[in-house]
Amino acid sequence: MSELLKKKKNSFLACPEDAQAAYDYCEGYKAFLDKSKIERFCVEEAVRIAEGAGFVAFEYGKEYVPGDKIYYVQHGRAVIFAIIGSQPMTDGFNITAAHVDCPRLDLKQVPLYEDSGIALMKTHYYGGVRKYQWVTIPLALCGTVCKRSGETIRIDIGNDPSDPVFYISDLLPHLAKDQKEIGGEDLNIIVGSKPDADSEDQSCKTAVLKLLNEKYGIVEEDFETADLSLVPAGNARDIGLDRSLIAAYGHDDRICAYPELTALLELKGIPKKTCVAVFADREEVGSMGISGMRSAYVPDFLKELCGDKNARQAFANSCALSADVNAAFDPNYPSVYEKRNSALLNHGVAVSKYTGSRGKGGCSEAPAELLAKLFKIFDDNGVRYQTAELGKVDQGGGGTVSQFLADHNILVVDIGVAMLSMHAPYEAAGKIDIYHMHKACVAFYENY
Repeated sequence: MSELLKKKKNSFLACPEDAQAAYDYCEGYKAFLDKSKIERFCVEEAVRIAEGAGFVAFEYGKEYVPGDKIYYVQHGRAVIFAIIGSQPMTDGFNITAAHVDCPRLDLKQVPLYEDSGIALMKTHYYGGVRKYQWVTIPLALCGTVCKRSGETIRIDIGNDPSDPVFYISDLLPHLAKDQKEIGGEDLNIIVGSKPDADSEDQSCKTAVLKLLNEKYGIVEEDFETADLSLVPAGNARDIGLDRSLIAAYGHDDRICAYPELTALLELKGIPKKTCVAVFADREEVGSMGISGMRSAYVPDFLKELCGDKNARQAFANSCALSADVNAAFDPNYPSVYEKRNSALLNHGVAVSKYTGSRGKGGCSEAPAELLAKLFKIFDDNGVRYQTAELGKVDQGGGGTVSQFLADHNILVVDIGVAMLSMHAPYEAAGKIDIYHMHKACVAFYENY
């Protein structure tokens, strides 16, 4: 009677032949993460990789033919990649959509000040952070300064081993008896403490501005027209004596974006359906904004490919993987999980019929017919997968971009890599799961 039961099995045991391929694949993934600390850098790196594989910038009004490889960048913070298929676009698109923004600390527009001989900068946290996790760790300053002259300056300080880093102090335990929590206005980064002896005010603030001006040509008012963020400094690292896991900043959700792209690059010949990979922005704050999935740029791009008059038919025949992470069961905190319906590390990609919170609020639920078809594709192509929810029903929950794809009558299901410590400065995920996310995207592009 054992054939009646479904048993979960660790992927290292179920498909040992994939272990070395997973380790090799993740070397490229780690290099991608190290160059993608913010969404702008992520888009830059993804475009660089794609251009090396023959992708060219999308042009409005140009007619594309099967086999053409194109990309479209949305204001430097989001990007869409596509390979034109052999079938008419009214047959639908095969779409994968991940987000490349991550929780972080953004500089305020008037950030720099001095207090008690220390130069500091004010921050405004972005996304769902647990603020205590961001103090007393090395931070890097990344982003873009747009000067009024039209010049754009790229900033990346703290990721190179020779760079200085930035730091948020915390109370020593000897004096923390009354400290309840860390507030948003407490997340002020230390940027200097050496006064400028040659200036009139002999301040540390002036000394910092001088250093920035000497290297980047920045003056204080340029902070008003900048996108600058603090992110954890340092590179992705292997976890454990067996090196089976990766600790890194930005797994959520570049861990799904990278496999989307590498799967496109792996496609042999011309795909039947036009295959599309979306790297979206702003998911961590609700997908609002010009580069978020609520914006019109994704459907507008698809309409430009298939023609407005064909869009309804094309969308109705399309399918999408909302590629976002899920929470892996954590044995250190079992009380918040419903173990039977939780993802396990190293057991394959996590497929969620629905996301949302409590009474499925804010979710887009995939129909059973879609799941059956997708699981058959995965079974036929050696993709390891598991079904999963994000914690106990009343514990909390989370959302993805799936609902915004469904708004356009595009069939969609949530699928991604399960990981530990989601939204922490350093998250943990399994190499073999990351590799099977790549395999899942390949199988979907080629067979759906």
